[in-house]
Amino acid sequence: MASAPVGGASVGSASEGSGFDPWSAAFVAHPYDAYATLREHAPVTRYEPTGQWLVSRYEDVSALLRDRRLGRTYTHRYTHEEFGRPAPDPAYEPFHTLNDHGLLDLEAPDHTRIRRLVSKAFTPRMVESLRPTVRRLAGELVDGLLADGGGDLIAAVAEPLPVAVIAEMLGVPEADRGLLRPWSADITGMFELNPSAETARRAVTASTEFSDYLRGLIRERRAHPGEDLISGLVAAAEGTDALTEQEMVSTCVLLLNAGHEATVNTTGNGWWALFRNPAQLALLRGSVDELLPTAVEELMRYDTPLQMFERWVLEDIEVAGVTVPRGSEVALLFGSANRDPARFTAPDRLDVARADNPHITFGAGIHFCLGAPLARMELTESYGALLRRAPGLRLVREPAWRPGYVIRGLEELIVEL
Repeated sequence: MASAPVGGASVGSASEGSGFDPWSAAFVAHPYDAYATLREHAPVTRYEPTGQWLVSRYEDVSALLRDRRLGRTYTHRYTHEEFGRPAPDPAYEPFHTLNDHGLLDLEAPDHTRIRRLVSKAFTPRMVESLRPTVRRLAGELVDGLLADGGGDLIAAVAEPLPVAVIAEMLGVPEADRGLLRPWSADITGMFELNPSAETARRAVTASTEFSDYLRGLIRERRAHPGEDLISGLVAAAEGTDALTEQEMVSTCVLLLNAGHEATVNTTGNGWWALFRNPAQLALLRGSVDELLPTAVEELMRYDTPLQMFERWVLEDIEVAGVTVPRGSEVALLFGSANRDPARFTAPDRLDVARADNPHITFGAGIHFCLGAPLARMELTESYGALLRRAPGLRLVREPAWRPGYVIRGLEELIVEL
């Protein structure tokens, strides 16, 4: 039962009547009606099944992403006991060690130091230098799909392209690249809400195997440096910035996971949205060069691959008239914020020509996605290749959504010519 409204928001278990249910297949397939209810009636509300505070309005989500009273971790300021949280299960230590030393889950000064080093690989000039390679890879993958007369667009194009690009940047040998996607899938399973013991076991195994593999690659690059990012991190580890081996391993895993999971799902989700909106697909096909940049941004907004981004409350804060106490975890609902009518005109309408589109799919603040320029370029080349080379591409059957909610994507997307 919802509690009385406070300052225009609701607290307690107000989310129960909204339809918000991240373990429901129907909700995962279409969460947007529940989001609208939350925005209107309970924009800041505690969700008892996970103990989190859901924040659903664009204005609040955008502000909290930049608020330094929140953090991706709290251990830089408090012990677990001081923060009122249990220590991590020691059985899951390999996963936590890997995750906790990654750029996404660090705060200053470590975050600042590592991001400064890694950002050198993601400057606009460096990313643009990759365009010929990405364009060639996208074209080859699309040609393969055409030669087969169709198939699963996700497995044939969406997955292999970003994996190949980030593996090339890291210097992972081509023969080993088949290992990366399964490891990534098992590790990112832990980012879902209330993961099962089996999910945790798989994540621990993948964390151990991936870490061991990267340590071997780091040793090789120490002995035989190259032009890849791992070689650059090895060189940085020997300089004044003093990157530890664990930081190198965690950074590489994060770059792989973040470097392809979102791009894969944006490609699949975006094409499913285009197939459901044939007038918009026809418009885009008729003006690819002019509309592709705005279309890519709109497809990221319309069905964002990362539906939720979590932060810890380091000091008591007030959001939309509701006090959220220190020690709480807030769940910033990106998917809801990107459909907020207070910020976007007709937000539930797909508009590939939408010009005013400040979506927050890449986040904001110090944790803004480092690889955003690369992701945009990959998506532009992938969509461009399919739109130009396969103008008759059509959907064979309605796809099913994977069970995960936080990282939201399709099982497959079967297409034909």
